[in-house]
Amino acid sequence: MLRLEKLCCGYGPMQVVHGIDLEVSAGRVMALLGANGAGKSSTLMCIAGHVEIQGGQINYKGGDIAKKTPMERVTAGIGLVPEGRRLFSELTVRENLVVGGYCRARHETAPGMEKILSLFPRLGERIDQRASALSGGEQQMVAIGRALMSQPELLLVDELSLGLMPKVIDICYAALDELKKQGMGLIVVEQSTQRAIEVADDVTVLESGQVVWSGTATEARDSADMIDACLGLKKVS
Repeated sequence: MLRLEKLCCGYGPMQVVHGIDLEVSAGRVMALLGANGAGKSSTLMCIAGHVEIQGGQINYKGGDIAKKTPMERVTAGIGLVPEGRRLFSELTVRENLVVGGYCRARHETAPGMEKILSLFPRLGERIDQRASALSGGEQQMVAIGRALMSQPELLLVDELSLGLMPKVIDICYAALDELKKQGMGLIVVEQSTQRAIEVADDVTVLESGQVVWSGTATEARDSADMIDACLGLKKVS
């Protein structure tokens, strides 16, 4: 579904991702791990078209999308749940969700809304409340729902559990698991290494904008000490 080949990206003259390779298949979850500043969010934002590509290729469903605009990528089936959620605080839950479906025909909006409310029933209870009145967990549900309104085949999720209560994290991950079962490909950037490896099929670890480890989730569990060392959580003796 998605294959990055020697991807380099950054901000103006500053390159922050240096020639990484990464592949995500339909119906699989890729956990993208790394310490702060490793290039995880920049990688997601580059895939979505919000950070400049400075080299390499972004192959999506057989074609290079490096020159496509962010809107063209959304229309092609790439959804983004950004770090910090970035909702329209004065809009209601319903209005925030509708905004996410701007690239789809009007008749497709209602089924999309129904799907999201089945994933997150709590949003149905809050549907006409402003986003600013929601808890952090409810806002994260809206952010995921907004991305789903564009009917993506690949979902990019940045810092899913940041600042959330464990119960809400469980709800969000249950939703992602359901999307995976439906055949969606996912890349999840996560601060909780253990939780990410539990839900992932594949794991890639970045350090200073480069891939320092990649493998299956099973291999990651067997290499937990090495991965923790890459993340600066543990010294290798």
